[in-house]
Amino acid sequence: MNIAIKNILAVLPGETTDAPQQVKKTDLYIVGSRIAAIGEAPADFKAEKTIDGTDKLVIPGLINAHTHSYMAFMRNCADDLSFMDWLFGRVDPIEQKMTDEDAYWGACLAILEMMKSGTTCFNDMQMNIMQTTRAVKESGMRAVICRGLIGSGDNEAGRIRLDQTYAERDAFRDCDRLTFRLGPHAPYTCDEAFLKIVAKEAERENMGIHMHLSESVTEIENCKKDYGCTPIELAERTGLFARPFIAAHCVQITESDMDILAKHGVSVVTNPASNMKLGNGFAPVPQMMAKGINVCIGTDGAASNNALNLIHEMSLVTLIHKGTQRSPQCVSAEEAFRMATINGAKALSLDAETGSIEVGKKADLAILDLKRPSMWPVNNPIAALSYSATGDEVNTVIIDGELTLEDRRVLTMDEERIYFETAKIMERIG
Repeated sequence: MNIAIKNILAVLPGETTDAPQQVKKTDLYIVGSRIAAIGEAPADFKAEKTIDGTDKLVIPGLINAHTHSYMAFMRNCADDLSFMDWLFGRVDPIEQKMTDEDAYWGACLAILEMMKSGTTCFNDMQMNIMQTTRAVKESGMRAVICRGLIGSGDNEAGRIRLDQTYAERDAFRDCDRLTFRLGPHAPYTCDEAFLKIVAKEAERENMGIHMHLSESVTEIENCKKDYGCTPIELAERTGLFARPFIAAHCVQITESDMDILAKHGVSVVTNPASNMKLGNGFAPVPQMMAKGINVCIGTDGAASNNALNLIHEMSLVTLIHKGTQRSPQCVSAEEAFRMATINGAKALSLDAETGSIEVGKKADLAILDLKRPSMWPVNNPIAALSYSATGDEVNTVIIDGELTLEDRRVLTMDEERIYFETAKIMERIG
């Protein structure tokens, strides 16, 4: 579809990579799945759809760099618990009762929430193959999918999960909004021998890796007891960092851990709401940024957050570190915005395609209504995204050049059906 967005405030890249983002009034032109022009219309352009951008702001679609979408129906079911009690005492028993269809509807609910708050791409670790991918394909969302891997050495269970990853990837090759990574779950569910196998598989299959690392004190203590090293050191020595790597959490890390991450170009996803709620602490985001580590933002799953609103996470990541570091300049709104857009795209190896509003990139956009009390007056839109926006300001979403949300109404999903099905799931599971 050819779409013209007229007379709109747009957040555009600076003139250089490190320059601040620019906010200026302009017109955008979309041809097919890509941004064809900014400012003047392309030659012979004929709009099939024109969007009036008066009193609106267009931003690159937000990128949720770590979540578990299938958990969306579990929100508010496992609260005020220690991490291990949360995981093994409450969440795992629910997962054992889940069906594949449950996972599908959970992913639909997650996509609904993310889309309505401006997210156009997410990086997911899931356990029911074909279900999140099915929801992504049907909804028009963009996603990177990782089948959670658990294994001990070259045991049958680990091999089955690896094979499921490849089967899912091959089944959805026709959808270019879907890409795939290997997803070893964590050092406490994957032993050293299995992690070495995953590293070799990633090299053979030319795939990136997404893994939970250094999330809790208990994880660190057990890793040191079992392997004589930190989880970051374990990942390095098993060869995992030889591939594009996304490390989720990295809350409990040392100075030398950060040096290892910087050395290998590892991207770190901070999940501030989840990490606080589970009592795991605060990731040393300012220190990682100072070392040149690519830091991006995730929500984690709704069972631990309990929301999937990346605008809320942007607010947390700025305010938390200003408070803990006692520095009002620490983690600026500009930096948080980059974390939620281009940094996330870099982590997912999608920065050539999305993460910023540039000619030739995919038209993955969120349009916010500025005539809202939280956004008015329009003094600094980028600051507003971190300090006053709630996510409800998102009016329109375009993904891959297609309208998926218009005037707050989802065009690609049956919202009422999603509410009905997910309520039924929890009634059954209890």
